[in-house]
Parts: sequence; structure tokens; C-alpha cells
Amino acid sequence: MKAGPEKTAEDIRSRLADVGGKISHDLGLGRIVGQILVYLYLQEHACSLDGIGEDLGLSKAAVSIAARQLESLGLLRRVWIKGERKLYYRTADDIGSALQNGLLSFLDRKVKATVGELDTAVDALTKASDGPADPEGAFLTARLKRAKVLGDRAVKVMDSPVLKFFARA
Repeated sequence: MKAGPEKTAEDIRSRLADVGGKISHDLGLGRIVGQILVYLYLQEHACSLDGIGEDLGLSKAAVSIAARQLESLGLLRRVWIKGERKLYYRTADDIGSALQNGLLSFLDRKVKATVGELDTAVDALTKASDGPADPEGAFLTARLKRAKVLGDRAVKVMDSPVLKFFARA
């Protein structure tokens, strides 16, 4: 068991990785994704999947899946280490921009998928409705149409040049 500053640094990394996991979970990305991103951000050197899993108490498969997800969002990059066959990862060189762009891309996909689901639900309710004699169907249709208007506005915001400009910062 380590003592002194090394143990404190290890404890801090562990606590912050847990916080990152909670935030990531709240955003819908999954707990492990956030844990790995914060863990790697706080590491001086590239880390192997085995090392990440061991330090965070996660399976290699879970770490591998989350690392690929983070890589697809532009938040991690693979690092080749001469003489090694293992995969090593680091956070993106410009983690701030990558985080902005990755999260915006993720959020954009989620908003558009939600709007698509609202469209499908409104269509299904409209086809199944018994007309004015169905107050529950009418109420639900009205609420879903209102939610769709809000969703369409969110899509416009996500697609706005101003937001894309600030995301490049």
C-alpha cells in the first residue's frame, strides 16, 4: 500500500474518475466512458487497456468498448509504443475542443433521434385516434406535437452556424 503523495494522487485520480463517471452517466454516455476519459486525462503517459481496467476495477472488454466510443467522439487517440503489441490510449491533444465537438455531436444525434421518435408517436396516435371522442388521445397528441416543436427548435440550435463557430474555439 502506497503512502504519502503517491497515495494522495492515486486517491484524487480515483475520486475524480468516479465523478467523471457520474457526469457521463447523467449525460447518457455511460459511467465507464466518463471514468476512462477522466482517468486518462489525469495520466502523464499513454495507458494500456489492461492497465486502465486494473486501476479502475473494470473488465478489459468494458474498457475496450468505452475506449472505442471515446475514440469515435474524438476524445481519445491510440498511441503506438515501439515493441508493444497492446493498445495504448491518451486523451486527444486538444481535449477542450474535442470534448466540445464530441459532446455536441453526441447531443445532436440524441436530439434528432428524439424528434424522430416524437414524429413516429404522433403519426401512430393520429392513425389510432377515435377522433374528438378520444380525449386521452387528443391530449397526448397535443403534448407530443408541442414537444416536437421544442425538439425542432433544438435541432435548429444544434445546426446553427453560431453554435458551430463557438464549438471550434
